Amino acid sequence: MKVNKFEELISSISGSTILKGMPELAYVFNDKGQMLMWNKNIETVLGYSKEELFLKNIVEFIDIPDQEKTIKSMQLIFEKKEQQTIEYNLVTKSGKKTPYVGSGSYAVHNGEEYFVGMAINISNVKDTERKLIEKIKETNELKNHIQAENIYLRRKVESVRDFKNIIGETKSHLHALYRVEQVTKLGTTVLIEGETDTGKEIFAMAIHSRSNRKDKAFVKVHCSALSKSQIESELFGHEKGSFLGALQKQIGIFELADKGTIFIDEVDEIPIELQSKIIRVLEEGKIKRIGASKSITVDVRVIVATNKDLKELIKQKKFREDLYYRINVYPITLPPLRERISDIPILVNHFVDRFNISTNRNIKRATLNTMKILEKYTWPGNIRELENIIERAIIISTGEILRIEPFYKTEIADKKTILSLAETEKQHIIKALSTTYWQVSGASGAARILDIHPETLRSKMRKLGINRPINSLM
Repeated sequence: MKVNKFEELISSISGSTILKGMPELAYVFNDKGQMLMWNKNIETVLGYSKEELFLKNIVEFIDIPDQEKTIKSMQLIFEKKEQQTIEYNLVTKSGKKTPYVGSGSYAVHNGEEYFVGMAINISNVKDTERKLIEKIKETNELKNHIQAENIYLRRKVESVRDFKNIIGETKSHLHALYRVEQVTKLGTTVLIEGETDTGKEIFAMAIHSRSNRKDKAFVKVHCSALSKSQIESELFGHEKGSFLGALQKQIGIFELADKGTIFIDEVDEIPIELQSKIIRVLEEGKIKRIGASKSITVDVRVIVATNKDLKELIKQKKFREDLYYRINVYPITLPPLRERISDIPILVNHFVDRFNISTNRNIKRATLNTMKILEKYTWPGNIRELENIIERAIIISTGEILRIEPFYKTEIADKKTILSLAETEKQHIIKALSTTYWQVSGASGAARILDIHPETLRSKMRKLGINRPINSLM
């Protein structure tokens, strides 16, 4: 501290109307640790009169377990002329102990050395910390209980972990994998149900890749991408001249998948008048091309998928009940991403690793705040939406940290959440700055306390509208 600032400081501590209204404690003591000057808050908080406080050793206000580190901190201030910040319990005249964080600096005036400090009550912070620890303990106990329930399931799906593209650890996800493992070696027809982009195609490929047909074709058809008139030709094929525009013979998907697996996605889009032909394939293993006079025998494993309620479509006469019972031999239900929140960090890391390669980036991790934002979102677009957001985030991120701020307001968090998080962050930064007399960088700066880069802190201050008070001590 500059010498010509000392008298201003003394005046501020003893008479500033701003300091009188602040909850912080401000004080000055000599190189012997004796109190010389203080603001009114000192008397109010500690319960001592001016006469009792004058020349009283500062250590007498510190809880015994914290006295040694406090003395060492004071010695460092006088020896190295550097600011120090520590936490301790302050003891009042009545014996009440209150947690504070204090910051002190070296000052010299007319050849005399002084310690100038400020302390902030952190009771609320400590209380929050205690509650957080209790919550973590409670969460861990619940996690252990859930893990115990899942032991049997996990043992059954150990081999399923070979599925490199099926990421997740939640109970519902593991159950779906277990269902896959049970049916892979069989020729049973499988119905995969789930919302759009929950991974139905990947699960179908997993069933095929572990089946006895794995060396044969896996052929897929997305019915929603075809018109009603195209679906029959795509599935069963047609003979040349069988209809206007049929200029040559076309082999259908069922023939292409012979000895292998056919995956029919959005089976609910197949016109009801065509569904009887699907039943014939399932019952007899026979198909007939459009315009053909003879049937063809095929040996094919059928996996179908839907994002609709087929039972409701049956009531509406849009789906045949007999077809439903033939495809619903072995149903597998995939949970939406909003029911797999604990899988989000695993999925994020998976996508980061993948897009690091394709974009030649070196993103190593996402911040805890980013993960919280992602975990609060409801994910109507499921895994595909998460994948897209991570890919965009990889493109805009610099350095090694994944950032999704540009999508924060428009795609993820609601306005109330944004306001709450921003206000909390703003208050936290202001507290840190107050502790360091608004010093941002350096060994004793607020950036060090907050464990972020000084430029990052300055950027946050601008973004949150945090300005240094005109009458701040430093």
